[in-house]
Amino acid sequence: MDKATLIGLAGVALLLGYSALIGGGAAMFFDLAAFLIVVVGSFFVVMTKFGMSQFLSAGKVAGRALTVKTLVLNDLIVELVGLAELARRGGFLALEERRVSNPFLKRGIELLVDGSEPDVVQLLLVREKQEASNRHSRAAQVLAAFGDVAPGMGMIGTLVGLVTMLGNMSDPKAIGPAMAIALLTTLYGAVMANCIFIPLADKLKLRAGEEAATKSLMIDGILAIQGGQNPRIVDTMLRSYLPETQRRG
Repeated sequence: MDKATLIGLAGVALLLGYSALIGGGAAMFFDLAAFLIVVVGSFFVVMTKFGMSQFLSAGKVAGRALTVKTLVLNDLIVELVGLAELARRGGFLALEERRVSNPFLKRGIELLVDGSEPDVVQLLLVREKQEASNRHSRAAQVLAAFGDVAPGMGMIGTLVGLVTMLGNMSDPKAIGPAMAIALLTTLYGAVMANCIFIPLADKLKLRAGEEAATKSLMIDGILAIQGGQNPRIVDTMLRSYLPETQRRG
């Protein structure tokens, strides 16, 4: 997982854990009924909103997107310019033995080596890029759905606790557990939504955008190589993807 996500989640967990300890102990912040209503209930509600395959694949897609290291664009540009120089000297077959850093780039180079037409290369690579973007979008929707559903389930748990408490006003021993459910479900829902699922959904959208931009850069580089562009032109063209402060003057 990237450092910002790891530090953020760990920091929130430590702050909440420390607050629970100094507030009287962690045990008082756990209630099985509240856990079942909010956590397990949220999973079932979100599962209802999506197809089973979408729901089950969301965690895998999100995990891969959040843990795979983001490519450094400058290094990728240098690699593509090197490939352009190699293809210019020895033709596309010279690229066959060249090791590349990314599976998507490797597939593009294989298409060049196979002699595919430029429109075919562009069509296949753009389609693969779009399919990856769609997978990330669906996974982000599932995570965002958890962020929407969890507070609602927390409110439902609060109402359940209040109903139980009011129905047992004559029994003082029942009031405490019912009040715990009422308060803890709200807490669980707020933590799930604001500390876990909404931030992860936003991070996944950010990483999906970065990956889409990276693949667009690779597609442009591959097509430029196929078109026989001068490596210096390839370098200048691809550096338009970088912030101005990172471009060579």
